[in-house]
Amino acid sequence: MSENTEKFDAWIRSAFVEMNTALENLYFAQENRAAVEGIGEDIKAAIRDEGREHVARLVEEGNTDEGFDSAYDLLGNLGLYMASMRRHELTNPAREGKSPLKQASALGMHIAASVGVAPRFAAAHLGARNRAVNGRQKSFTTLTDEFIFLDYNTLGILRYIAAADAIKRILPLGVSHPVTLGLLHDAADALRAVQKSNAELFDKLDVDRFFFCVRPYYKPYRVGRHEYRGPNAGDFSGINELDLLLGLGRANDPYYAQLLVDKMSFMLPEDQASLRDCMRRRNLLDQFLACASSSKEKWFQENVRAYLDVCRVFGEIAAHHHEQLVDVFITGPSVALDKARLAQVTASGPPLPVLLAALEELRDMRLAADRKDLRTSHAEMERLKALVE
Repeated sequence: MSENTEKFDAWIRSAFVEMNTALENLYFAQENRAAVEGIGEDIKAAIRDEGREHVARLVEEGNTDEGFDSAYDLLGNLGLYMASMRRHELTNPAREGKSPLKQASALGMHIAASVGVAPRFAAAHLGARNRAVNGRQKSFTTLTDEFIFLDYNTLGILRYIAAADAIKRILPLGVSHPVTLGLLHDAADALRAVQKSNAELFDKLDVDRFFFCVRPYYKPYRVGRHEYRGPNAGDFSGINELDLLLGLGRANDPYYAQLLVDKMSFMLPEDQASLRDCMRRRNLLDQFLACASSSKEKWFQENVRAYLDVCRVFGEIAAHHHEQLVDVFITGPSVALDKARLAQVTASGPPLPVLLAALEELRDMRLAADRKDLRTSHAEMERLKALVE
């Protein structure tokens, strides 16, 4: 890591965090907590100018070829700075044809093109690739609710990855292998751990602090002329590997294929490669159905029951996530917003009703729900259940 990169990282972990926190406390003390214009202008200018000085030195330095880890971490720090500018309305894609942060955009596109990801901060930068220093990870603020959100999301992501890893290890063994039963149990246990961390997150997270002081940092912003959506906790391959390998999502389904294309560049390169590999694999649902002639065998009964348990828990998580995080922490607080602010409330960019409809489709796909307007695995799942009931 170069000296300029180290100095930028130190600023992101200190003065940057402190100034964002000061602004959030000013905003939150107002009657209208969504109003940020004209508040703390001296602090906003300090963030903008101090960050710009660091970026200018890094642009002048150029590519120091410090390897992927250093480049990806630098892209994250740059993204945090640009996201802060967006949060505090010093930049807004709705009123700009290109980013006013010219040097930051140039540096972001340079790094992103060299490592193969989107040129903005992604979920991994504040999650599984968020290196702690002296016991504290990177964040936008020092607010307790931001750390609750980051830590429990990271726990959930790592447990999803553990579940996906167990399922992937079944592929070379086959669904009838004696070890497959244990791997299915491991996947179910990992998913139950996701349930636990999600429940704790929803229990501890303050709705207003999350909605007004945490989510705004995840808004879309421009890098150069292109507007990039904000990251979300689903921007990792493990959850989609489960969709594909369990047979709940299909890569040849236009709806689901579009979802994969849209999120691919927000994943780590190794996640992208792993997901592509899963897209060419035969899912477990189809494999079990192909063995229907062996349905009376002990291995079939045990392994299919364990597989259905994995799918059940996976679907329960999707439903609970929608009912809690989406309905309680996003839809509910949005009711009080005026139309101008409501139009820009979603991290993914589209209006809230459009986002909600898309999230409902994803939930129902993972539940294998019976829907005529959406391709799900409901019919196949019912056929499999009939073989063990």
